[in-house]
Amino acid sequence: MTFDWVGHRRIFYLISAVLVVGSLLLLATRGLNAGIDFTEGTLLERAFGRMVSETEVREALADPALAGADLGTPQIQHLDGGRSLLIRVRALGPETIATIDRVLEERLGSVQVLRTEVVHPVVGKELLGKALIALGLAAVGILIYVSLRFEPSFGLMAILTQLHDVIIAMGAVAFLGWEVNTSFIAALLTVVGYSINDTIVVYDRIREARAREPKLSPAELANLGIQQSLRRSINTSVTTLVAVAALLILGGETLKVFAMTLLVGIVVGTYSSLCVASPLWVSWTQWLSGRSGRARQARAS
Repeated sequence: MTFDWVGHRRIFYLISAVLVVGSLLLLATRGLNAGIDFTEGTLLERAFGRMVSETEVREALADPALAGADLGTPQIQHLDGGRSLLIRVRALGPETIATIDRVLEERLGSVQVLRTEVVHPVVGKELLGKALIALGLAAVGILIYVSLRFEPSFGLMAILTQLHDVIIAMGAVAFLGWEVNTSFIAALLTVVGYSINDTIVVYDRIREARAREPKLSPAELANLGIQQSLRRSINTSVTTLVAVAALLILGGETLKVFAMTLLVGIVVGTYSSLCVASPLWVSWTQWLSGRSGRARQARAS
């Protein structure tokens, strides 16, 4: 006896509604904590006389001498094999930058100033606009691909499912209050790609089942497709989550938002592929069938 996934769809819809509405409320009230990639900030490229680690630099930037400076969450990128670093912080004045250089030299040895630049808000808005365009193009591409491979109703439900996943992933990061940067957008696009892959597998099973047994109802087809995809989806998600969890734990401060977004997105994407995408298709198909039936009755009368 198999589980009646479609029969319990109202429970799944309720869970999704709570998560989506909660995420939208968080995004509307708290919003995303935009990092310097999307706001005004300062780029500091510094060379050191020895190899330095990201942890050493973060500890230096936490020095009491910089307690009054609003650095935000520094983003640190190794250059030249680790002897030079690119540090991204919030917009700073000349005095604060001089203090940073002094603290770095005291803690890490000789420091050579290679570059100091200010990222203006205009650049940040341009990056955000391009990121939103990338998400929009991804959604359009998914709609076209799924509609051509299957049917338009599958494509529409797939887009709604991806929107569901992205909103919840964004809501989780808004709840945590972590700074987001361009890697966050990359994580969202990865979540969309991962989730649509799972959804397409389920839809493919439904299509195969409908070709073999055309007399089955949409609900029966959906239950069959989900059941046949269940083990594959869970196994794939668990193995991926192990790698993402390791990235979250060991990847350091720079990768934590990227890894957390992936972690939430994969969990929610697996859930939506099994419990939301196909039940939505069933509800949509039944609604269309009922509407066409009422139209026929109206014409007959």
